[in-house]
Amino acid sequence: MVSPRLTVRATPWDSAQALQSAGIHPLLARLWAARGVAHPDETRLQWPSLIPPSGLTHVGHAAAVLADAIAAHRRILIVADYDCDGATACAVGMRALRSMGAVVDFLVPNRFETGYGLSPAVIELAVRHASGKPDMILTVDNGIASVDGVAAANAEGIDVVVTDHHLPGDVLPDALAIVNPNQRGCGFPSKHLAGVGVIFYTMLALRAELRRRGVYPADGGPRLDALADLVALGTVADVVKLDANNRLLVTQGLNRMRAGRMQPGIRALFAVASREPRTANSFDLGFALGPRVNAAGRLADMSIGIHCLITDDDAEALALARQLDDMNRERRSIETTMREQALATMADAAAAPGATVCVFDDTWHQGVVGLVASRLKEKYWRPTLAFAPAGDGELRGSGRSIPDVHLRDALDLVSKRHPDLIKKFGGHAMAAGLTLDGADFARFGPAFDAAVRELTGRDTFEPLIETDGSLESGYANAETAALLQAQVWGAGFMAPLFMDRFVVRQQRLVGAKHMKLSLERGTQRFDAIWFGHDQSLPEEVDVAYRLEQNVWNGVVSVQLVVEHAGPPAP
Repeated sequence: MVSPRLTVRATPWDSAQALQSAGIHPLLARLWAARGVAHPDETRLQWPSLIPPSGLTHVGHAAAVLADAIAAHRRILIVADYDCDGATACAVGMRALRSMGAVVDFLVPNRFETGYGLSPAVIELAVRHASGKPDMILTVDNGIASVDGVAAANAEGIDVVVTDHHLPGDVLPDALAIVNPNQRGCGFPSKHLAGVGVIFYTMLALRAELRRRGVYPADGGPRLDALADLVALGTVADVVKLDANNRLLVTQGLNRMRAGRMQPGIRALFAVASREPRTANSFDLGFALGPRVNAAGRLADMSIGIHCLITDDDAEALALARQLDDMNRERRSIETTMREQALATMADAAAAPGATVCVFDDTWHQGVVGLVASRLKEKYWRPTLAFAPAGDGELRGSGRSIPDVHLRDALDLVSKRHPDLIKKFGGHAMAAGLTLDGADFARFGPAFDAAVRELTGRDTFEPLIETDGSLESGYANAETAALLQAQVWGAGFMAPLFMDRFVVRQQRLVGAKHMKLSLERGTQRFDAIWFGHDQSLPEEVDVAYRLEQNVWNGVVSVQLVVEHAGPPAP
């Protein structure tokens, strides 16, 4: 494990003071200012502060086209992605369209058969769909790159409306409408909507169009805010940046969960994950519910996850959630085995990481290689690619990167230096996927390593842990922990991590791999735990930690969760 360097986020104190003057808790004011919140308006996370749909390019046209389809009783088929964002986006589309009178069904591509997105192969499946050949396809969380798929749909006489959030290529598909905040010329202020956020906005625009047409009164139609729990889950699970608009969406979804007003499938997922909806937070969505939905797409068929999210039958929802939970256990078992095999390979001196890590095993599962790449990236702090067999002599690779290396750019450079090496690739700065011929793996690793060195001019990288500095002693308590846990934190708006110097009064190993600590700072004594760490600490340490509530036998206390600790800096 590469030892990280700890730094303290800069806090614009004028912003912090402005927030505090608006009545915001002083600690929250400091934390939010350090994360770029400059004005109290950015902390107002109620529905009236939502950015209106009108700024989304084509959203009005998409709404009109969908309204026409509903009026004509045309068959609409939603084509979704096979991850949690895609599943929740599909559920939002299904529930909203049905509530507005649409004839609608869904199709989700299989990761192992047709791959990602609206491909010509998916159009063939759509034409033979059990509910009948669709008149219109509505994509969610995909489609912006589906030039050939949309052309195949058009050739079949099927109209296409694309809703997506991924970056567009040089050529856009020939769809009736494309709703995507990241397409060129779109002035929508938030470029970080997840796929589920884009379809939610499209449904808001559709309801507004139906109001204009007199189908509903001026303030009538279905309550789309009832779908906020689905929007929150997909937004957090897709790890998009939590700007003010996304924090509003997630906050509203969490509020519904805490109030017990959620879809049966969301309630069932909380139950099988042994989580309490009344205290739901973004951690629950990202690390408990999201992985269970994702497991279906990784190991089997995401339609199981979608059915869980669209059923109104509590018993059916629970049965499907239990299937997802079983799949997630299987996924964890497969991942653990693959990770141990990968680490054993890396322990061989001949396989020691250079500027990159690149691993393959012919027994690995292609739906799980991305998770293995993520674990190895964290351990070695190198851009990492893991490969598994994909049939027909091909290898499917999934990669995870570090802030210093733009992964897609590195793969693009490999493809330019070695035009015959990568069959196809795609992705973004921190994650990417690619396909190789199996025979080319041996020469791909050195080519990838050379590309990263060429792009960065480096062969080693240092992890950085950003902290919020010292926690004022008056806030080091269970009440503050509850305040912090109730807020929305996540990608681009990281949860608070404090750094202070402590004296270690007691330490013992629990569960053979976690260190239980008693730490002292001034006159305060804290229980602390460092998960996954089994080495003793010196008497005095600098600790980077999160503040959490610990409930035991009805007693609520504060606990420090250690992220990193080491001897005091000189």
